[in-house]
Amino acid sequence: MKVGPKRLIQCILGTVITCLAVIPWAQGQAARPGTEPKPLMAEDVFKNVQLLKGISVKEFMDTMGFFSAATSLNCIDCHAAEGADDLAAYATDTPMKQTARKMILMVNALNRANFAGERKVTCYTCHRATEHPAAIPSLLEQYGTPTDDPNTVEIISSTTAKPANQMSADQILDKYIKAVGGAAQVAKLTSFVAKGTYEGFETYSEKVPIEIFANAPNQLTTIVHTQHGDSVSTYDGTHGWVAASDKLMRVLPLSGGDLEGAKMDASLPFPGRIKQEFKWLTGFPTVSIDDRRVQVIEAGGGQTGTKLYFDDQSGLLVRQVRYSDTAVGVIPTQIDYSDYRDVTGVKMPFHWVVTWTDGRSTIELSGIQPNVRIDAAKFATPAPPVAKAVAK
Repeated sequence: MKVGPKRLIQCILGTVITCLAVIPWAQGQAARPGTEPKPLMAEDVFKNVQLLKGISVKEFMDTMGFFSAATSLNCIDCHAAEGADDLAAYATDTPMKQTARKMILMVNALNRANFAGERKVTCYTCHRATEHPAAIPSLLEQYGTPTDDPNTVEIISSTTAKPANQMSADQILDKYIKAVGGAAQVAKLTSFVAKGTYEGFETYSEKVPIEIFANAPNQLTTIVHTQHGDSVSTYDGTHGWVAASDKLMRVLPLSGGDLEGAKMDASLPFPGRIKQEFKWLTGFPTVSIDDRRVQVIEAGGGQTGTKLYFDDQSGLLVRQVRYSDTAVGVIPTQIDYSDYRDVTGVKMPFHWVVTWTDGRSTIELSGIQPNVRIDAAKFATPAPPVAKAVAK
């Protein structure tokens, strides 16, 4: 991704994406049983929103990430440069923002006229991670060695012969459960508390403490102690939230693909039930990650399904790829797992790398304490966080 001075861009992304986006629903009150959190719309929070009205704040920020991935531009390439020091400047019109609006209208018109409104053409279709779409064919791309992206693998058509030794989703998951310790041992893991470090754009690429609290079958809270305050992600088994701190310290409820992703993250540490928790599809061609063959299964299906990649030899989970829909296209999130260690008879990954359209973060765990009693309040709606002053 094209960037300017590194710390400047990380500061902008950390402030705008992680903090500006998190505005309260119902002033941070806990959700009543049977009710769904109602996310605020983009136009309720941001000024000068013209075409992207009627979508949640989270989807609005994901849409900004889609633009960045499509054009390889960063925040202030399109917004006013004053946004580096003044958040209000992001509302200022610029020639690039005006062009982006025209492009949205053009793409929508193309899809309506040619694909019955189905979103087949997006910003990425032409830009392909460049500011200016190419008009002349590239001989290097045409005759160069092709590189297959395992994240884009699709299920083999029913009319195509499948490999004779292809495993079913149940077989792949059974092999995984056996690889991490076996069904009996996995069933003994009912909770854990983990500690370690987190490094990402919102921490200015510096390592900060992280705490993880997990309860079987699918409750998970992650607390990142950033320089400007705590960033909290919570899934209580039904609902999910993200709370981050800065000048607009608030709580953001998750919905759609983000909520499904939170459920997957909360379920994977306790794999004994994931066969029942999700409807799994298989039938993918052979692909490799880092020259190692992997088996692929998918939950949900369609453009926003979640793929899991298991090492063909060890059976261990090495990657998760999931998708969220935005106003202009689908964006991926990739999580790579490694450094499996034994925790009371169950192998658990101590190293995670999370990559998405707005950046990359690394989690390194230093220790996991299994089967501890965790206060139920850890999985309640996060409280609006308190900002800390950051030394300049």
